[in-house]
Amino acid sequence: MRISSLFSIVGFILLIAGTFSPLLSFVVRMNVYSLNKPYGIAMLAIAVVGLLCALLQQRGLTRVMAILSLVLVVALYAAAATKVNTAFSFIPFKGLSSGLSHMIKFKWGWYVLFVGGVIAVAASIANRPPRITNPSEVAPV
Repeated sequence: MRISSLFSIVGFILLIAGTFSPLLSFVVRMNVYSLNKPYGIAMLAIAVVGLLCALLQQRGLTRVMAILSLVLVVALYAAAATKVNTAFSFIPFKGLSSGLSHMIKFKWGWYVLFVGGVIAVAASIANRPPRITNPSEVAPV
């Protein structure tokens, strides 16, 4: 097994663990599934498919799943940041709504998700087989 495949496996395992780790905290700690259950299931499914592809040495599909998982993590972060900033916009008092919005804290689970996605993408892009530009460099069979 290639070293880059092992790093891809580590990245996808971190993505799977990141879906269960706390992402936001207000009164209770929320993970991906409490934020948006279908989105969390889709993220988990992509991470599991990527993990299986890395184990079975399917380089192309592993690369696609790694990039897709990183895009999903970035989209989830953008959605969560937007939701936090507009969560209390229904309150007519700007100071009160701003104060309540600042009580929502981002937790350490975002680091796990981002690091897992970046490791999976970096490992799936790295260590590609060398390209032969000159046909005379091909070894005889």
